[in-house]
Amino acid sequence: MNHVRSVGMRKAARAVLVSLVLVGAGLGVTACQSDPDIDITKLGMETDSPEVLYNQGLANMKAGNVTEASRKFDSIDKQNPFTEWGRKALVMSTFTKYRLNRNDEAIATGNRYMSQYPNSEDSAYVQYLIGLSYSKQISDVTQDQRMSQRTIEAMTKVVKDYPKSEYVEDAQAKIRFARDQLAGKEMQIGRYYLERKEYLAAIQRFRNVVEQYSNTNQVEESLARLTEAYYAMGIVEEAQTAAAVLGRNYPDSQWYGDSYKLLQSGGVEPRENKGSWISRAGAKLIGA
Repeated sequence: MNHVRSVGMRKAARAVLVSLVLVGAGLGVTACQSDPDIDITKLGMETDSPEVLYNQGLANMKAGNVTEASRKFDSIDKQNPFTEWGRKALVMSTFTKYRLNRNDEAIATGNRYMSQYPNSEDSAYVQYLIGLSYSKQISDVTQDQRMSQRTIEAMTKVVKDYPKSEYVEDAQAKIRFARDQLAGKEMQIGRYYLERKEYLAAIQRFRNVVEQYSNTNQVEESLARLTEAYYAMGIVEEAQTAAAVLGRNYPDSQWYGDSYKLLQSGGVEPRENKGSWISRAGAKLIGA
């Protein structure tokens, strides 16, 4: 979080730092001498110039008063839309809302920025903030995972549209985490069906994990559960294939050990059927 904060402030404020030098002692002294923690009145926000409000917002942030900083940046946005100061304020408004955990507002503000300034110097950062705002709302796998999907969509834009930006590495990490959450949700539902002996429904969920989330940490268990479900249905050849693919990719896995014992209890061993969907999917697994 500290990294995000420091990078955010550095990226969004770099242009205004130049203006602070050019404005000179008059504006600088005013901003420094005023108490950054004292809320200015609505009248003050309407009469102060965007430069003054912007610098006050930065001072508020430095003092830790992010709520007041957000008000300053929002005021600039409302009074000076489609100006350079308004553009910079939109960036900072997105950031402060993210910091305040007002994630839906951060997403809305960020999306408005992206629609107006898709190719600006801060567009990669704002898109990254949108992704972070979705990521912060990802819940436990027992809950709805829509935010995981939206995190993937937002962070994928960072990776594809701004491949040289400094946010790509973390965006990819957030994508991996979100995909693991989606796979975990599939596993949770699959286990539910398996416990109730609804094998076809369980198999479909485990198959989704193997085919759609092959680079997640859920694959080992999904193959073991496929072995269990197919074996319980009497479809031994598919059970053998699932265990064989599991053993080839994760030979030291406890899940493979359990699957091997299950098949041995019935007098058979893992054996791969190359014509099975499991075998085809196995070539794409993270352990392949």
